[in-house]
Amino acid sequence: MNPAINVSNLSYSFEDSPVLRDVSFTIPKGGFFIVIGPNGSGKTTLMKVISGLLQRQQGQIDILDRPIEGYSRKALAQTIAFVSQMAYVDFPFTVSEIVLMGRSPYMGVLGVEDEKDLEIVQAAIRFTGLDHIAHRKMDQLSGGEQQRVFIARAICQKPDIILLDEPTASLDLAYQVRVMDLMEQLKKEKGVTVVMVSHDVNLAAMYGDQLLLLNEGRVECQGRPDEVLTFQTLEEVYKCTLLVDQSPLGDIPRVTLVPKKLYS
Repeated sequence: MNPAINVSNLSYSFEDSPVLRDVSFTIPKGGFFIVIGPNGSGKTTLMKVISGLLQRQQGQIDILDRPIEGYSRKALAQTIAFVSQMAYVDFPFTVSEIVLMGRSPYMGVLGVEDEKDLEIVQAAIRFTGLDHIAHRKMDQLSGGEQQRVFIARAICQKPDIILLDEPTASLDLAYQVRVMDLMEQLKKEKGVTVVMVSHDVNLAAMYGDQLLLLNEGRVECQGRPDEVLTFQTLEEVYKCTLLVDQSPLGDIPRVTLVPKKLYS
């Protein structure tokens, strides 16, 4: 099967500061691919370059076997949806109005929605479980509800690939699981390739088909959770003492931080 995304020898710098260094990896179609790594390892920059928000400087990015430069901005928005890091929203748009914005890559010059657009909006709202708050204003919602609105907006783009930058950050445990289950459902029911940045290695272990571990802008390793989440690799990358064992939920690695007070 041809890959959803293929990245070859990608490097990116802000002025004279390298952020990504000769990064290469492949993301299969229809999988749940999670990027992990310490702060400052280049995860967010990688998502922005793949989404086209930042223009690549060196290397090659192919989206569905086509160089990213071969896509118009509109065509790329119809292929990839990007959900950025969670931010508080206080503008007075309703949930339905925000979700409708995901149809903009398909609208004409006047930007007027038609019946099909409205049907897709309603389907995305139902899929994300927002029916009961579709009429409410964004500034009346919790952080977890707002995040689901932005995911619904991304679904409205009808993308082949959805990129998410730390969608569970600052959410409570229940909302974290809801977001992750929603992405799993999106993968299974709609065949969308899900690519996510996460700081939570245990969530990554439970949901990721494959993980990519970034460290100081370089690929440390890529593979199944049990191949990537070893204590030797994680201790070297995160510079702290960790315990990695098997989760009681099954054949899934579980990572536990060992506080210094327990071994000092």
